[in-house]
Amino acid sequence: MTDRTLIVAGIGTEVGKTVASAVLVEALQADYWKPIQSGGLDDSDTDTVRRLISNSTSCFHPEAYRLTEPLSPHAAAEIDGVMIELDKFIAPETQNRLIIELAGGLMVPLNNHDLTIDLVRQLGVPVVLVSRNYLGSINHTLLSVEACRSRNIPLLGILFNGPTVPMSETFILNYTGLPCLGRIGQEEHMTKEAIRKYANLIRQDLKEIELSKA
Repeated sequence: MTDRTLIVAGIGTEVGKTVASAVLVEALQADYWKPIQSGGLDDSDTDTVRRLISNSTSCFHPEAYRLTEPLSPHAAAEIDGVMIELDKFIAPETQNRLIIELAGGLMVPLNNHDLTIDLVRQLGVPVVLVSRNYLGSINHTLLSVEACRSRNIPLLGILFNGPTVPMSETFILNYTGLPCLGRIGQEEHMTKEAIRKYANLIRQDLKEIELSKA
């Protein structure tokens, strides 16, 4: 794993990790990998990202686990008679950048002992945290940041998805000290054109952050 790899984590489920992943894939013309797909195997998150991007550089790598039920990975795996094991996760080899999208939130169980955040720590690459404004999202965002920091997991910044609430976003950024990587607005239909629009905006933010760390 290298500094050319990013993990997309969310503060919970249904916060827009897949859309955020598509934007990052397009912005960086990166490869994409979702280690665990729970449910939706006929139209997976990999299929969605592939459908939304426009560049011809990105490659899409197969999941380590494809589970039939749209449940927490540990529950879906039990139904399928599968045991999810941390040492079975091997990131695909690529000379390109790589975007890794997690399943669910950081504290989602993979089995009876390991959480998704344990996989993040094992992979050892920076996290882009996707936050979405709703009642309780400040709490969920701060807890996600604290969970990463207590495990020495590097956080690149926060990407806000959905309707903007300036007061909430300002508090989160000031309290955590993390940079805002961009904002993905509420779209009636998320299209390739919309993904390109946000990718162009976020690409510049990412360049500025990378330069500041150089």
